[in-house]
Amino acid sequence: MSDWINVAPENRLADGECIVVDVDGTDVAVFKIAGAFYAIEDKCTHDGAEIASGELVGDEIICPRHGARFCVKTGAVRSAPAYEDIACFPVRIENGNVQVRDNRWD
Repeated sequence: MSDWINVAPENRLADGECIVVDVDGTDVAVFKIAGAFYAIEDKCTHDGAEIASGELVGDEIICPRHGARFCVKTGAVRSAPAYEDIACFPVRIENGNVQVRDNRWD
């Protein structure tokens, strides 16, 4: 079981912003959308490139390389050329800090 990692103070990110943090050796993109926080692996399942620098449209992130779209809330793939979902991570607010952890191996 991995530990919770502090990402940033809760008020650091504005809506529509993202920050990338290392969580147990995995780059994780944490997004703030409509006041809520979501975290996905910062890796497009189409070709393994980072995805956090892509355009955020509503709750979708568009891969900057080939245009695949993913739901930031669930990691679900929404358009080709990707066909596999992105890993999604739990997020919580603890003592005013956004925290995330990698629960894939629990």
